[in-house]
Amino acid sequence: MLGGSVSLLALPLLVLHATGSIVQMGLVTVVSGATAIGTGVFAGYVVDRVDRRRLMIVCDLARAVLLGSVPLVWWLAGPQVWLLYVLTALAAVLKTLFDVAYVTAIPQLVRTQDLTAANGRLMGTFALGSLLGPVVAGFLTAGVGADWALALDGATFLVSAASLGWVRFTARPAGDGADKAVDEAGGGAVDVDVDGVAAKAGAGVLREMFVVGFRFLWGHPLLRPLTIQLTLLTFVTMGATDLLIYRVQHDLGRDAATLGYVIAVSGAGSVAAALSAGRLRRVLGFGTCWLASIAMIAVGVTVTGVSRSVPVIAALAAVFMFGITLGGICTMTLRQEVTPDHLLGRVTSAFWTVHNASGPVGAAVLTLLAARHGVPAVSLAGGALCLLILGGGLLTPLRGSRAGVAAAEPAAPDQEPAAGPSARA
Repeated sequence: MLGGSVSLLALPLLVLHATGSIVQMGLVTVVSGATAIGTGVFAGYVVDRVDRRRLMIVCDLARAVLLGSVPLVWWLAGPQVWLLYVLTALAAVLKTLFDVAYVTAIPQLVRTQDLTAANGRLMGTFALGSLLGPVVAGFLTAGVGADWALALDGATFLVSAASLGWVRFTARPAGDGADKAVDEAGGGAVDVDVDGVAAKAGAGVLREMFVVGFRFLWGHPLLRPLTIQLTLLTFVTMGATDLLIYRVQHDLGRDAATLGYVIAVSGAGSVAAALSAGRLRRVLGFGTCWLASIAMIAVGVTVTGVSRSVPVIAALAAVFMFGITLGGICTMTLRQEVTPDHLLGRVTSAFWTVHNASGPVGAAVLTLLAARHGVPAVSLAGGALCLLILGGGLLTPLRGSRAGVAAAEPAAPDQEPAAGPSARA
């Protein structure tokens, strides 16, 4: 995450410096998102069938080589924008495989009842990397160029690969946590039916790769509305970083170091959310935490796009990241709790593929509109859309202030069954 946070800033800046176009920045984001979506179709299938730790190490080593080659190419042939598109696509494939593997590995490291705390601690360490990465990227970009900042990202992947050598996964015991929760939620029936139908119909590998996970998502009373809401929300959030960068550098005329500080301050929001997510979900329940995260995203998107004060933009970027992180921890934990281990890769992959599908479109639309109408107008529209998503969430089973905890209790006669006992945070 330390290196990834460097690239989060350095890659768009490298494109901006080479082309001077926010549209080109948006296209890089589109390529990354679209490639991640395509990879998501098969990533879960791969993760469910290979050694997850080895897969993560291979992904790290490959990304180290890709990113480390950028300054060499820039030195030999000068700026090559097309190379950034290729690098972005390949890195997105590797990142998607790594991320699906890491999410599915967590239940093999801790007990089911500890998943929220474990996810929170992991998000906390990620947030610390996010705090330091933009500061480093800002100074490197200002001092030696964004290409060398990307090379630093490559070096961090070598460290990550080496550290994974000490991690050992253990299989989740049969009937533990997720399997029990799925059976009581009716999810087990979905699993058996889908696998049985796929086998009888001989639908092929493509169906096995994606449809099994999607059918599980659609059959679950909480994961279904959650996937729909995230699909709409991602339309706004994937392009939000591009809007922030363009606002600070182009509209306000600040340098890369200032931009690095702004994004670093936003990382404080991630740290705060990671440290408090377990307690917040335990006290408030999943539903309240999730809907509150949407509200914070709406406020963050709006204010960072209209304010001319760098401290205010930094503070609201932190609010935005608090919402993103809190929502991410809660949704990740819910999936891990209610999904059996042998399906977790495919369910995670289907979940990400479906809700991320709107991201590249949103990034392209937002950056094109920002180039024509300005960042403030687009940010206001984005915030309004987030509020509409929040209003829609109040009409779903997620609306109750104790929705996440209610899912852990036996359903009342007039309620649709949700998750089993392990869904309690």
